[in-house]
Amino acid sequence: MVEAAEQFTRALDLIATLPSNSAVRHDQIKLRVALITPLTHVKGWAAPETKAAVEQAHLLLEQAEALGETPEDPLLLFSVLFGFWGANSVAFNANVSCDLAAKFLALAEKQKVSGLLMLGRSYLGASSFVSGDVAEARGHLDLGIALYDPVEHRPLTMRFGGDHTRVVDLYWRSKALWVLGYPEAAQVDINQALKDAREDGHAVSLLWALAASFFIVDSYCGNYTTANARVDEFLAIADEKDAAFWKAFGTLGRGWLLVLTGRASDAVQMITSGITATRSTGTTLFLPFWLSDLAGPIPSSASSMRLGAALTKR
Repeated sequence: MVEAAEQFTRALDLIATLPSNSAVRHDQIKLRVALITPLTHVKGWAAPETKAAVEQAHLLLEQAEALGETPEDPLLLFSVLFGFWGANSVAFNANVSCDLAAKFLALAEKQKVSGLLMLGRSYLGASSFVSGDVAEARGHLDLGIALYDPVEHRPLTMRFGGDHTRVVDLYWRSKALWVLGYPEAAQVDINQALKDAREDGHAVSLLWALAASFFIVDSYCGNYTTANARVDEFLAIADEKDAAFWKAFGTLGRGWLLVLTGRASDAVQMITSGITATRSTGTTLFLPFWLSDLAGPIPSSASSMRLGAALTKR
């Protein structure tokens, strides 16, 4: 991702030296849109660099349209809309995020393209979850997962987030299922997400799947050995890819497990560091959760395991 961002930026610098014409402007739009995906992981979805890339791509699209040069690739507009949605989602602008997801889905329904319909359901499902409409979120995610075709939709990976949408949908649905009181079903989704990501050998998708594992079932059920091993794997991948967004997320995951195992001072240090790193990427999503971990009592390992066991029996 770091290399991709550098090469796209270099290409944009070079193309800016060329005389402007329709073909050059079209290539500039494609490069600006392509830059969005690596920046979301290297810098963060709502980082200034990422938001600037989205805004510049949007401006170029508007300028091209004003000149009567509507790009032949209809996905470019959807990619820009996705960029705005992602930035607002991680910045916890839930209402804006829901509105953008609904707009994406409405445009997709006009296009009647299965991949775009699948993505629209995915974004609306995630937005509904973070805004508190958990049952509605599950419904959208059910539809998105049902629509997913690995052969047809895999090419969309690098156009929209750099991950396999089915894995991301399983991440969000596992959270929704857990909250709705279906822990066994949540575990099935997490296992499927891990299986899909490992079979594909896709790093970003595996980060989503590992996060679902150690943040939901493994930690809540007291499976701390497994959870810690998956945090280790998560952080190793994030470090290898030099992805600031994911390194911050992994640091918070480590702090969360320290909370659950009663290591108060280590947990405070780790979570504080994670919050600082997360804020640097423009992300405030789930910040109240992390702050509550800092403010609340640190449960003992035994009490956490009893809590997890009780939840699993629901």
